[in-house]
Amino acid sequence: MATYQNKSISEGIDWLIVGIYAILVSIGIMCIFMVEYKPDTDWLSSFFSGKTNYSKQLIFAGVCVVVATFILLSDSKLYTAFANLLYAFGILLMLATFVIGKNINGSKSWIPLGGGFNLQPAELCKIFTALALGKYLSQLDTDFTKLKSHAIATAIALSPALLSILQNETGLALVYASFFIVMYREGLPGTILVVGFSFGVLVVATLVMEPNLLAIILTLIAGAVIYFLRRSIKRDKGVLIVVLLLWVGCVGIQRFAVPYIFNNVLHCYQSQRIYSMVGKDYDCSLNKSAQKMSERDKVAKKPDDYNVRQSKIAIGSGGIMGRGFLKGTQTRGKYVPEQHTDFIFTSLGEAFGFTGCVIFLGIYALLLLRIVVIAERQRSTFSRVYAYSVASIIFLHIAINVCMTIGLFPIIGIPLPLISYGGSSLLTFTILIFIMVRLDADRQMVLR
Repeated sequence: MATYQNKSISEGIDWLIVGIYAILVSIGIMCIFMVEYKPDTDWLSSFFSGKTNYSKQLIFAGVCVVVATFILLSDSKLYTAFANLLYAFGILLMLATFVIGKNINGSKSWIPLGGGFNLQPAELCKIFTALALGKYLSQLDTDFTKLKSHAIATAIALSPALLSILQNETGLALVYASFFIVMYREGLPGTILVVGFSFGVLVVATLVMEPNLLAIILTLIAGAVIYFLRRSIKRDKGVLIVVLLLWVGCVGIQRFAVPYIFNNVLHCYQSQRIYSMVGKDYDCSLNKSAQKMSERDKVAKKPDDYNVRQSKIAIGSGGIMGRGFLKGTQTRGKYVPEQHTDFIFTSLGEAFGFTGCVIFLGIYALLLLRIVVIAERQRSTFSRVYAYSVASIIFLHIAINVCMTIGLFPIIGIPLPLISYGGSSLLTFTILIFIMVRLDADRQMVLR
C-alpha cells in the first residue's frame, strides 16, 4: 500500500493520449483564432485579453489543465464509489434547467453561473452516464445476457437523452445513442442494432420515396420472405404471424408514424433540415408548429440549407492544399454561421485543404484507436466500459459534426471534440479523457 501511496503522478500515465489531447486543443484555439483574426489588432495582447473567443478558449484550456492534473492526482476508487451519486446529481442538474435554466438559441439547457459563463448539464451528464453504466455492468450480479439487464442499461443511457429532448437539445440527445456501441461490446445482441439500423433505413426511404411505391416494395419484400420461409411456415404458423406483424409495422411507420413525427412533433426548421439532407423540400404548411407562425418558424421559411451551402463553399475553396493560414476568405468573411462552434471544421478545410483535413482526421483516428487499445487492456469491466464510452462519445461527435458541415447530416448543433469553442464542451471532454487516463494508470486494479 505504501508503494501505491508514493507513486509519481507520471507513473502509468499514457502520455500518447495526453499528447494527442494537447495537440487537438491547440488546433482548436488556432482554428478559433483564424476565424476571428483581424489584421489591425495586436494579436499577442488579444490572446490574453479575455475579450475574444480564442482568448477565452485559452483560459478554458488553462482551467482544464488544472482539472486534468487534479484528476491524475485522484484515487481511481473514487469514480466507482461515487458513480451512481454523480449520475443522480447530473439528472437533478438537468431537471433544474426547467426551473432556473437560461434559453440560448431556443434551447433551455443552460444554467447561468454569472460573469457571462453558463453550464450545460447535458454535457457533464455524459461523463456521469459513462461512469454509471460502467458501475452497473461491472457488478457481479449483473447478467448482461438477460433482457432485464438490457432494459436497465438502456434506461441509464437514455434517461438524460429524454431530458435533453425536452430541453429542445436534440443534438446532445443523439450523442447518448453512443452507449449502445458500448453495450454491444459487452454482449448486447446484434439483432437489436440490426433492428435500429433497419428503422433508420425505413425512415430515410419514407422521405425519399413516394408513399404508395414504398408500401408496394415493402409488400413485395414480405411476400418474398414468406416464399423463402414457406417450409418453416408449414411447420410453425407463428413464423407467418411474425412476418405479417413486421410488414404491418413497417407500413404503419411509413404511412402514419413518420409523417406524424415530422408534422406534429418536430419544428418546421428541424423537418426542413432533415429533408434537405436527402435532397428534398419540406412543406411547412403541413407542420403544426409552423401554423403558429412563431419567429423561429418565419426564419425557417428562408432556404434552410444556407449554413451547409456556405460551409461547402468554404471547405471546397480550400482545394487540395488549402489557401493557407489566415488567408481564408469565406470563414474570416463571416459567411459561415456559427463558424467558431458547430462549423469550426470549415476553417480547417479552407485554410489547409483536403490534405490538412485528412491529417486532422488522422489525429482523431489515432486518438480513437489508442482509446480502444486502452479499453482492451483493462482488467476491470468498469474501466473497460468507461473507456469504450469515451471512444464512442468522441466518435459520434466527430462523425456527426463533420458530416453536418459537408451536408451528409442535418444541422443539429453538436461541437467538434476539443476543437469547437465552448467551456462546457472542452471541460467535458477533458474530464472524460483524463478519468480514463487515471483508470488506465491503475489498470492492474479490479474496480467495481
